[in-house]
Amino acid sequence: MLRTLVLLWLPGVLVLLCGLPGLLATGQVDPRGWMLPVLVLVPVAAGLRRHRGEAAAGWAGLGAAGMVLCCAFLATGRVPALEPVLWFLAAVFLATVAGLSFGALRAPAKALERDKWLATARSRRLNWAPAFAGARQAMGVGCALIALAAWWFAKEPSLEPVPGKRPQLAVISGLPLFWREGQQGFSAKADAPIITVLRQRFDVKPVDSPLGLGRAKRLLLAQPRAFSMDELVALHGWISRGGTALILADPQLRWPLDLPLGDRRRPPSVTLLSAMIEVLGVKLLPNAGAGEVRHFLGDGRMLTLYAASGFERASANCRILGRGRVARCAVGRGSATIVADADLIDDRLWLADPTAPLDPAQWTADTPQFVAQALGEALPDGRRWVRSGDGLVGAVRWAVLVGFFWAALGTALLGSWNGARFSLARPRLTRQNPGKGD
Repeated sequence: MLRTLVLLWLPGVLVLLCGLPGLLATGQVDPRGWMLPVLVLVPVAAGLRRHRGEAAAGWAGLGAAGMVLCCAFLATGRVPALEPVLWFLAAVFLATVAGLSFGALRAPAKALERDKWLATARSRRLNWAPAFAGARQAMGVGCALIALAAWWFAKEPSLEPVPGKRPQLAVISGLPLFWREGQQGFSAKADAPIITVLRQRFDVKPVDSPLGLGRAKRLLLAQPRAFSMDELVALHGWISRGGTALILADPQLRWPLDLPLGDRRRPPSVTLLSAMIEVLGVKLLPNAGAGEVRHFLGDGRMLTLYAASGFERASANCRILGRGRVARCAVGRGSATIVADADLIDDRLWLADPTAPLDPAQWTADTPQFVAQALGEALPDGRRWVRSGDGLVGAVRWAVLVGFFWAALGTALLGSWNGARFSLARPRLTRQNPGKGD
């Protein structure tokens, strides 16, 4: 009984734990991240099929799937998206079928030795048993390869530039978004990861002053230098005439830079747009929070902020969202989205692999999607995020406990005393040798 319980429970625990490293690297909870660990079910199902029957192997596969989905739900507080769940369940099914195919293989010679009394059937078994075993083996290998291919094709595709003409996006910023720190000349020109992402949806143009916005209808304004009165008036007029602006204003910039104080390339450590933001309709608070904070918006998106401030006293034309961190204001025919943090777009706060900004699987926050949407374009969304470290620990514990109870139920139904009843294998018939005189 105990052995059956362990055999039905441990495979799910192993699959669950093998998928956690990828989850911890980004904080994304995606059932597709467990599709490769699910291949562990191939040898597990083969062993269970040999010793406990097909039903036990299927029960262990269902338990592993249930543990992963339970953990995904509890860690995020949201139901997993349908498409990743279907891909994951398909991988579980294929791995289980592959294991059942391998577990059905038996040595034909041994089977014949047990049935010596069937002398007339020996020749026929020698004819079809090897071919049948080869078909089973081919089916198992095929299912395992299909499961591996499903894992590859289920990956979220990298961002591609939209076809046709893209809207022009002007960028005014004192942050190193178009140059590499510590280098000079042409070798210093390099796009920051956030700019690389935005180029897939916009025609990005760096601009030095609001006076040079030209025909652009979108503007990213991130911790810029001080503007003159003429530039402030031009910026307000540009928004009023129908422009869409995303303003990142940080009262306490923490962007890590090696440039010395006084260097012209250093961005302002304190935002110089407070007066203009108040004209737009909200007041930017001077105090900033301490440290890095994972901030969840009302629609489930998550932003990683660093020493972010907030807003108060919104006018009738503005709404304060995101627990005071984001303000959206209608200005004439245009609109402005204001965030009280410019560290938001630092790739160290939203990207796990700096060399792969176009791979959504490497994002650690919804920053690219939030920025693109604020500027009027869309990026893939719908990611589920771990709410907290304690929440993840609790989710794993509950998932393991649920798997234990599932295994206990399977032990009661599929134990050694009930194995023949629930097994799909055809029972082997034996025949008594006739006694003398019969």
